Amino acid sequence: MIDLLTRLIARVEDRLTDDLNVGAVARDLGTTEYHLRRIFSSLAGMPLSEYVRRRRMTVAAGDVLGDDDLLSIAVRHGYGSTEAFGRAFRAVHGASPGEVRRDGGPLRTQPKLRLRLTVEGNTRMDARITERPAFRLVGHSTRVPLIHEGVNPQIQAFIASLPAEEHARLKRLSDTEPAGLLQVSADVDPDYSEGTELTYLHGVAVAGEAPGDLDAIEIPAGTWAVFRAAGAYPEVLQSTWAATATDWFPSNPWRLRPGPSIVSVLERADDFSTATCELWLPVEAA
Repeated sequence: MIDLLTRLIARVEDRLTDDLNVGAVARDLGTTEYHLRRIFSSLAGMPLSEYVRRRRMTVAAGDVLGDDDLLSIAVRHGYGSTEAFGRAFRAVHGASPGEVRRDGGPLRTQPKLRLRLTVEGNTRMDARITERPAFRLVGHSTRVPLIHEGVNPQIQAFIASLPAEEHARLKRLSDTEPAGLLQVSADVDPDYSEGTELTYLHGVAVAGEAPGDLDAIEIPAGTWAVFRAAGAYPEVLQSTWAATATDWFPSNPWRLRPGPSIVSVLERADDFSTATCELWLPVEAA
């Protein structure tokens, strides 16, 4: 994993003034764009697209402080106008190119990422691999922002808006794994950027047909990695999600494939302060 990301970072540095085709880079590195983006985001703490933008604007700042005209600098760094370049530059540095040229700053530098090996992995992860035939996720869905830490208030409010009898109805429909009421995240931004929208579905898994008044997501047959976690909720679930990228995937011959992530809550306190749950992630052989 370290070698994979080190080579990705080298490719980014080689193409700072050109378009970076992440899909082509992933194929050259023997993996998929989906897996590469998700693992980079989890380990680097920022989306790959954001890292590329920050690195480009860091290098561009050196040109801005030189004598070339701003249009030439904009074109050199892949922008068709000084306006578009100026917006990207300000988003990173907090000042326009003209202001930085005049005042010498402020400049916010994004250093090149360097990865190093540390001895970790002393926390056991409770995981299993399972093959599942095609099934259907059915329930009630909405669009919500992605939040990495803490309770998502929009999801919380959405679940609370459903009447108690609807929760009971959904439970009766559940007839296949993952069992019970499920929390499903689909259509997630490839870079896993906080604040981007995703589809959240509160529902169950069914093997066959379901009532037509429910939203549905069709799930093809495939392999799933299932991680069990117990503790303070939702912190234990979020830490388990992060540990799949930092600990589990680098140590196992699997990679993420496109598809929703599914949380099955097996047990919980009445106030949901603690829970035992399973995190289902779609995977394929690396």
